[in-house]
Amino acid sequence: MNWLLPEYIADALPAEATRIEGLRRTVLDHFRTRGFELVMPPMLEYLESLLTGAGQDLHLRTFKLVDQLSGRTMGVRADITPQAARIDAHLLNHQGVTRLCYCGSVLHTLPATISAGREPLQIGAELYGFEAIDADLAIIRLMAGALGKIKLPLSRIDLGHVGIFEALIDAAGLPQDAEENLLNLLRAKDVPGIVEACVDVPSPYREALQSLPALYGGAEVLDRAAVELPALPAITAALDSLRHLIAGAPELPFSVDLSDLRGYHYHNGVVFAAYCPDYPAAIALGGRYDGAGKAFGRARPATGFSMDLREVARLVPPPKSLGAVLAPGVGEDKLLAAHIAALREQGETVVELLPGETACEGPFCDRKLAKVGEHWIIEAIQED
Repeated sequence: MNWLLPEYIADALPAEATRIEGLRRTVLDHFRTRGFELVMPPMLEYLESLLTGAGQDLHLRTFKLVDQLSGRTMGVRADITPQAARIDAHLLNHQGVTRLCYCGSVLHTLPATISAGREPLQIGAELYGFEAIDADLAIIRLMAGALGKIKLPLSRIDLGHVGIFEALIDAAGLPQDAEENLLNLLRAKDVPGIVEACVDVPSPYREALQSLPALYGGAEVLDRAAVELPALPAITAALDSLRHLIAGAPELPFSVDLSDLRGYHYHNGVVFAAYCPDYPAAIALGGRYDGAGKAFGRARPATGFSMDLREVARLVPPPKSLGAVLAPGVGEDKLLAAHIAALREQGETVVELLPGETACEGPFCDRKLAKVGEHWIIEAIQED
């Protein structure tokens, strides 16, 4: 059974691989035309680099190994975002705005969701050096545009802000263990558990924390939140930021979820999750993570998003199949060789048969080159 792959690890066979590659090119071209420059970080880094700053939440998801050259512990990346933050802070050293994009495999010790694999093909974009909410709006539009390019419809984009929960915890003076417990309960939307955990939390923060799971819905949720939550400066600023996003892109299907605290220790501002019809999990995730580059020498404002192209490929309508052209072996026939070369220049797939080969099992050939008199022409292959 040595040929079996580990659980949640899978090959991409020709049809799927072709679809994924087409999506990769389309999305990266979308990024490029908007000024996002491609970077290719390494698969392996020293562990402290992968898990510093923005990467701390990735500790349990990261495979570790010992470097035989240095004896130091290395990690197989579980997320490319911390690597992009390192490149911005430590290598590029731009003083103004930096726009980066990437695409590559990452490896997880456990699947992120019940439908995900352990080797996502992560594609994403990051914007550094601009702290105003306009950068978050630009990234959300970039994400929505990318999904539109690959014809994956959006059902909603959930907006949240981790600063609201953080402000309530700080104002209530809760210790770290209580904070972690409430964080887990809110992520699970365990309302009875939240009520029980807030018994000793002083008012009005007890009522505010208990109300977070119900603060979900359309833009009107922000008005409810302004009434139900304490008027702390950080909360007021967070609600204003979310209003700015909704007003700035009225064409997008925004909704609000103030208990969405994914990546709480990673993000420190606006967070968002994109969903498509008939699929339960978020197809793209993002948010603000200011200061991620501090450990690498420069703390910079940062916001971005990413998605798994393997998952996306399963949801996108399959492209119209383009058959290939079957050609006999060229041998000494210069006219045939020139005709094949011309077809390939036009973008056609031409399979040239090897000596003794009579058929092609892949790719699918729906046409063939046939010689009529002195000329080579393309004919349809008739199915038996």
